Amino acid sequence: MPHAIETRLAELGLTLPDAPAPAANYVPWVITGNQVFVSGQVSMTAGGLIRGKLGADLSTEQGAEAARACALSLLAQLRAAVDGDFGRLKRVVKLVGFVNCTADFTDQPKVINGASDLLVAVLGEAGRHARSAVGAPSLPLGVAVEIEAIFEIN
Repeated sequence: MPHAIETRLAELGLTLPDAPAPAANYVPWVITGNQVFVSGQVSMTAGGLIRGKLGADLSTEQGAEAARACALSLLAQLRAAVDGDFGRLKRVVKLVGFVNCTADFTDQPKVINGASDLLVAVLGEAGRHARSAVGAPSLPLGVAVEIEAIFEIN
């Protein structure tokens, strides 16, 4: 029987990707105590990387879509960390979001809302979290967004 998180994802028409493999010398997640620290997940879909610079090539809504893709990868990494047992998730603790943007772009919070909104839509109150939304002059591989997360588990 699917967990409520998987059911909710299906209701929203969403599918979790396979947990992306690390692109360098790091691990995708670390469990310490009752927390899972998930390494930054870059904006990508099954079609490939979502690249571009907010304020130049991409709209705020396109950036929010890129952030939603990051959130799905964060959940995929969490699923791997808990051996597929979403029942262990207590809550999302914190997101740190990085937005590839021009110097005058100031809507980083609206971009990262794409991830925050998705997590609340899927997880309800357990998806509410503390957060930072930071602009960056560039991100790895030219991606639009990168987000890392901390989850609390049982």
